[in-house]
Order: sequence, then structure tokens, then C-alpha cells
Amino acid sequence: MSNDYHLGGDLPVNRIGFGAMRLPTNSFRGPARDPETGRAVLRRAVELGVNHIDTAAFYTSGDGTVRANALIREALHPYPADLVIATKVGPARTPDGGMIETTDPADLRPLVEENLETLGVDRLDLVYLRIGGIEPPPPGESVAEAFEVLAAMREEGLIRHLGLSNVDTGHLAEARAIAPVSAVQNHFHAAKRDDMELLAACEEAGIAYVPFFPLGGGVSDLTGDRITKIADRYDATVPQIALAWLIASSPVTLAIPGTGSLAHLEENTAAGSISLTREDLSDLA
Repeated sequence: MSNDYHLGGDLPVNRIGFGAMRLPTNSFRGPARDPETGRAVLRRAVELGVNHIDTAAFYTSGDGTVRANALIREALHPYPADLVIATKVGPARTPDGGMIETTDPADLRPLVEENLETLGVDRLDLVYLRIGGIEPPPPGESVAEAFEVLAAMREEGLIRHLGLSNVDTGHLAEARAIAPVSAVQNHFHAAKRDDMELLAACEEAGIAYVPFFPLGGGVSDLTGDRITKIADRYDATVPQIALAWLIASSPVTLAIPGTGSLAHLEENTAAGSISLTREDLSDLA
């Protein structure tokens, strides 16, 4: 893989990175996975050229015993000089292992500080403000007050770049009036393409578009006749073609497929070597 995108204009990253959500558990309330396997996956990811890891302090096993940020620190600290670690704030864990949305901007600073502490860094490379659940919040809901908190922490030097997650074009415009937005993270993949307007806005502004669930998140089936045909053409898997399509869909798209499996990690990163042709993209349109 090659460093072919500059996140925030100054952080060179490979366009296929790694999502840490599935390291502690396969689902938010699921049982803990073996932490040593998680550490092994992280070390292998870096060996394969991954230098963009997406995480969050609330990525934990249901019982809270295994935490993605802790695994990242244990496996990779002191971090390679070229490693970019992105995190997000907004959601938080409840004592019983559930999830809540933090709506009070005053709660955001402690969440940022938690990420600084658990990752063992003095400054976070990229922090997304995550709002809503899986689906974006209603249009017109303001992100200004919360984003201003993160913008102030950026001015303090605690955050290098700011991002938004689960937003629409209105939210993006509102946030950009406050501080630069370097990345957007929404639900988007080969079988869910209803965010093209926002992707176009990101492309026009030179903002990275980094979908969560780039392989469907276990809730969408990417398999179809057209994508299967192309996978056969390249002697590849359907998920590999889905990742290759995502990278080919725009010069600002980055992929962060997540897994707790070494085999799946190898498969996902190998997708970076697949260059789809115009004919392939036309077939997948």
C-alpha cells in the first residue's frame, strides 16, 4: 500500500486503514474477545502498512474488561512516527455496558481527556464529533455548541484535526463556519449509497470521507450478481471488491474495515492492491 492521501492536509495515510471497534468484542454488548489476539491483529496491521487506525474510548466489550484504546496502546506504544489514530466523542458507556448519547457539550472535554489518557498521547490526531445513532439526527439540529467545545480544545493543542460523524450537509456547513473540518464519517458502502450529496460536498472541499461499516457492518448483504462477477474476475472476495469500489468512488474516500481476525485483516488490506477499471465501476453503478 502507498501513502496516497493527506488527512487534514498534513497527515499522509494509506487509503485502507483499520477500524478498532471489533477488537474488544464482535458487538457492543457481546462477550470479550481474547485481548492477545487483538494486540496481534494491531501489530500485524502495522506490518502490512496500515497507518490509520480508527477507535473510540467507548469501544469496549460488554463487561468493560477489554478496551480498544488499551489494546492499541499495549500493542503499539510508543507509536510509529507515521501512525495516525482517529477517535470520536459523543456516545458513552453506561455502568451496565449500554450506550448513551451525551447531549451536554460540557461532557465532551472529559471524553476527550479519556481518549488522551487511554491512548497515552498528549495530542489526538483526529477527533470526530459523533451525533445520533446509526441514522443521522433530524435536519436542522445544531452541532455548533458541541463543535465549539472541540474547536477550543484544538486551539489548546489537545487535538490536531476535527471531524464530524453521522451528519448531513447542513451540519457540515455549520461546523465549518466554526473551525476547519478534516474528515466526515457516515454510514456508507457499496450497497448503501444514499449519502452521495455529502460525499460530493466533501470532495469539493477536500475533506476526507471515511465511512463506518464500509463492509455493511454485519447488517447489510453486499453480495449480488454484479459484484460477485467482478470478484471472480479479479480472483478476489466480495468484501475486497467492495473496499476497492469505495476507494475508487472518490479521491477523498478512506476505508477503515474492522475485524478481530488476522485472516480477515490480511484479506481487507490486500484490497488495496485492486484497481478497478471504468468498466468495473460502470458495472457496479
